[in-house]
Amino acid sequence: MTKVDTRYKDASLSIEDRVEILLSQMTLEEKAGLFFHTMITVGENGELSGPDPAFGLPSNEEYVSGRLMNHFNVLGALPSAGSAAKWHNRLQELAASTRLGVPVTLSTDPRHSFSDNPLAALNTTAFSEWPEMLGFAALRDEALVERFADIARREYTAVGLRVALHPQIDLATEPRWARQLPTFGEDADLTSRLGAAYIRGFQGAELGAESVAAMAKHFPGGGPQQDGEDPHFAYGREQVYPGGRFELHLKPFEAAFEAGVSQIMPYYGMPVGTEHEEVGFGFNKSVITGLLRERFGFDGVVCTDWGLISDAEIMGQPFPARAWGVEHLTPRERMIKILDSGADQFGGEAIPELLVDIVRSGEVSEERIDVSARRLLREKFTLGLFDQPYVDAEAAVSAVGTAEFRAEGEAAQRASVTMLSNDGVLPLQTGLKLYVEGIDAAIAAEYGTVVASPKEADAAILRLQAPYEQRETMFENFFHAGSLDFPAEVREHLAAVAAAVPTVVDVFLDRPAILGPIVEAAGAVTANYGTNPRAILDVLTGQATPKGKLPFDIPSSMKAVEASRPDVPFDTEDPLFRFGHGLSY
Repeated sequence: MTKVDTRYKDASLSIEDRVEILLSQMTLEEKAGLFFHTMITVGENGELSGPDPAFGLPSNEEYVSGRLMNHFNVLGALPSAGSAAKWHNRLQELAASTRLGVPVTLSTDPRHSFSDNPLAALNTTAFSEWPEMLGFAALRDEALVERFADIARREYTAVGLRVALHPQIDLATEPRWARQLPTFGEDADLTSRLGAAYIRGFQGAELGAESVAAMAKHFPGGGPQQDGEDPHFAYGREQVYPGGRFELHLKPFEAAFEAGVSQIMPYYGMPVGTEHEEVGFGFNKSVITGLLRERFGFDGVVCTDWGLISDAEIMGQPFPARAWGVEHLTPRERMIKILDSGADQFGGEAIPELLVDIVRSGEVSEERIDVSARRLLREKFTLGLFDQPYVDAEAAVSAVGTAEFRAEGEAAQRASVTMLSNDGVLPLQTGLKLYVEGIDAAIAAEYGTVVASPKEADAAILRLQAPYEQRETMFENFFHAGSLDFPAEVREHLAAVAAAVPTVVDVFLDRPAILGPIVEAAGAVTANYGTNPRAILDVLTGQATPKGKLPFDIPSSMKAVEASRPDVPFDTEDPLFRFGHGLSY
């Protein structure tokens, strides 16, 4: 093989020159490896990982040396910061041993709150812990969002994470939708402001060697789901616009483009009843090329959502490709259609040999491949990965989850709590006899004497999860969907407790639950969007002040929800509480 021209490693040259020098030497197999952005597992104690049978993933070495891939989404809870950093460095060493030494780019779903969904968000206790994005929407503070994102950037880069598979700037206009928690709520203007601040915090004034590239999602807005079902699953594949508000859902993305967002992820859903082809957005040329590339002039990386091409089996359960509208196409035909749409990367796929065969057969030109390869290489160079691919594993230990970062995260958790109603019960005095449900009794004992029954108590505190319907498979139940009504047994139990003792109910509002019966029974109701037990108890006992304002309307009934239009914000009739409602002490 021809001797490698290593001038692409020369940082004194322009990025454009370095890209062309490298690209001109890449084999088709090496180019193909750039196009696949899939899950990877972290080895124990900083070592490389072998095959993962639970998720059907190959070893780290097979990915990098065998398939020549170098974009990965880190799956699962990270170990300590030090071992995560060591693993990252070993992975980069493996990449450096390949012919051209193209470094690895690691990405991650959100990791700074309490969600733990392997398909959407992960909990990493090594990092500082903050409220979910709905909590930031409740605070409406752009400076705080930018500060959070800057802290997250520092914690990510310390362990080698360089792409954030977020922010999620969809509008939560369908109250039943399962993906509202990581959004900034229902209002387009608020989402636009906070989304732009988030991008600035991760990327800085411009993308560079200290940045984490933000991948804003889900273009062109994933909120208007038919019946609120999610398009991870076939029954949720349709996005509908009965109110004619397609353009409104583009507004947060316009703000993201102005903020310089580096990457975009289209959603799984397929638009129904619009001018666009009724196929999933990742296959949709009029959306990716027509809207994103041509109308908005976006020349960054477009990565599809995960698993559009191949069927999978995870933990023994089938997980079909989300090839909505093109289910009849073969994996080969789906890949060609995605490339024709204008996308650059296949999320959640690891089949570069198929792309190589498609190009060699003449179905897709190598010139088309080079267009995306340039974008993908350009970002690696811009992030400084060719110049400094390694991190300082010892420094990572002191840089991640610092006392300062954790304190700021807890302060944001406390402030984001939204007090919805209060009949004079709050704030609770410290030292009371407390009956608690949904709170660790040992932690509650720091604020009062925990008793075994409501009759013995001076006050009761019940923490509830917003309701959702149980579905057939494990993966479906990671996505809370269906009715927003609390089950009768929950309402009856609450009424019985409240009849015996003054009762405070705190509800984790990952969706806008039907709270009328809860408010009627309880002496006070608060909403949280990701708070630890001490944070909520600090608020309930008056040691901290709730500052949150609702990031969406709270509907008065499921009948009102079912009658609302999924693409139209604030469209449920006579809501119980309006967007922006929130009491304080």
